[in-house]
Order: sequence, then C-alpha cells, then structure tokens
Amino acid sequence: MSSETPRNLRETVGRYGIWSAGLRAEDPARRGELAEAAAELEQLGYGAVWLGGSSAARHAVPLIEATSTLTVGTSIQSIWQYDAAESAASYAELEAAHPGRFLLGLGVSHAKLADQYRRPYSALVAYLDALDTAGVPTDRRLLAALGPKTLELARDRSAGSIPYLVTPEHTAKARAILGESPLLAPELKVVLEADPTRARTVAREYLAMYLTLPNYTNNFLRNGFTEADLTNGGSDRLVDAVFAWGDDARIRARVDDFVAAGADHVALQIVDGEAREDLPREAWRKLASLLA
Repeated sequence: MSSETPRNLRETVGRYGIWSAGLRAEDPARRGELAEAAAELEQLGYGAVWLGGSSAARHAVPLIEATSTLTVGTSIQSIWQYDAAESAASYAELEAAHPGRFLLGLGVSHAKLADQYRRPYSALVAYLDALDTAGVPTDRRLLAALGPKTLELARDRSAGSIPYLVTPEHTAKARAILGESPLLAPELKVVLEADPTRARTVAREYLAMYLTLPNYTNNFLRNGFTEADLTNGGSDRLVDAVFAWGDDARIRARVDDFVAAGADHVALQIVDGEAREDLPREAWRKLASLLA
C-alpha cells in the first residue's frame, strides 16, 4: 500500500505550525484559555497545531471547535497508551463532526515511558493494520519516524512523517527516503534569545531529558554526532543543530534550512525556560512576525 499525499494536505497545514504540550491540557477549566489561544494562532497565520505529549483526538476538540481552518494533529499519540480500536473510534467521531481538520500522529514513544514497550516496529505495523481494518484513511495519519525503516513505513502506510528533535541533515535524508509525495513536517525548537550563553543554557535545560532516551541519542549517532556531543547537556554543535536561537534573522535562517532540506512544514516549539504546560502567546506572536 503506497501513500500519495494530496496536494491540499500541504496547503492545509501550511508552511509553519506550532508544537505545544500546553495546548493538550486535561483540565476542563482551561478549555476557554486553549480555545482563545488556538483562535489567535489561526489569526497569526499558522496552519497547524501539534499537540505534544501522548495526545489523542479528544485533546484536539476544543482547538478545532474554536477555529475554522486550523489543522490539529497529535505529536504524538503513543501506540502503547491508546489501542487501535479506541483511536479509530475517536478519529471517526471527530472526522464526522469536523471533516479534514484532524491528523492522527502516531509514534512508539520510548522504553522508559511505556512499560509494555516491546518490538516497537512490529507493534507499529500491527497498529496500522488495525487502523486499516477500522477504516482510518492512510492520508489522515502520520508517523513520528526517525530511522530509515520507520521512514519507509511512513512512506508506505501513512501520509508522511512528523519527526521530533532532528536536524536539517536528517530532514534531507528523510526526504530522500519518503520521496516527493509524503508530507515531511519536522519539529524545531526555538529559543528567542540572541545571547549565545543564555540561549544555550535554556536549550540544554530542555534537552537534558531527551538525552536519556535511546531513540533520540541513537538517531543523533546515526546522523554524524558522537558520544561526546551527547554529554554535559549536549555540545554546542548539537544544541545549535536542533535549536533555532539568535536574532530574528538567524532564527528565520535556521527555519529556512529545514525547508531547503526538504521539509514541507515546520512545527515550531517555543522553549523559554518556563513550564511546558504554559502557553507562550507573546513568543508565538513574535515568531509569526519574523516568519511573515
């Protein structure tokens, strides 16, 4: 089964989106806050919002209901946390209410975060088989693919890939494996700070957790980094590769590097040293202005 990503998927998500863990809040009392933020993101010109953490269709509902064109995707929904039948039913319900507004982003998460983590590639294939049986369309699901084998799976069994914590060099390799049709929408962390020391300090504090997860560290090693790059919070070379920081021109140039490498869409995550559940709305506004 091969994937042909419709042209209108690229047009729908646009060139830029926002990746945010804060926009997937479970607290019903925050529903109004989330809706207001989503409406502003749509007005600012972002084409998509990607919900961090292990998100599900239900987390997209308040954002979709508050907007008219914004696409909302999970980035990612862990295959270990939500079974395929549950995912398919939730997808069908949301698709019936708001056709074409939701993308099911799937991933295998990490062994440290999922007790049942076993044979992740085989489990992901089985999950996609179950989604096929339940009628979830290939062109409405995406995979968080890092390695070549999973990128091939994304090419053949989904609308494309939404890789997290990657570089332009990885993006170029991913594009070569995916081919022209599938959507490639890497996530990129942004620190709106021009001072190198402050910017890298904020970046390293955020990066520290990810450097304990083999899926990411192995991907770095596959893509030209060394064990030395992964110590002490990450080398300058690593930090500068996976974060955009600096003045407006430097940040814009870093985003453009991903596009030049083959990204159709870049999911931008603000990293500012604050809690992950915060909504950095002023930073989203500034980012929109420098990308305009």
